[in-house]
Amino acid sequence: MITNIVTLKAKPGMEGEMAELLKSYIAQISDEEGTLTYTLLQAKKDPTEFIFYEVYKDKAAMELHGSTPLFKEVMMEKVVPFLAGKPQMTFCDIVASKE
Repeated sequence: MITNIVTLKAKPGMEGEMAELLKSYIAQISDEEGTLTYTLLQAKKDPTEFIFYEVYKDKAAMELHGSTPLFKEVMMEKVVPFLAGKPQMTFCDIVASKE
């Protein structure tokens, strides 16, 4: 499995619109092959900070997710005007988990 944590920072005042866009995006990828977990979080301390917690079956599944037309349309085009900086990505190994 491959785990990725992506942090997006919205421009102040745009967090509500960005949240709605990201929620609608997640609803559209629910049947994506090999995407095991795709969770959107919003930081309590800083509501302009959004965090994706992503778990993929393998590298091929992660690459498939990033190459879909929907990903390119939403994450590479529609989200960009809301961003207050570059997304931060952290690839992780799952050490322990409780589902």
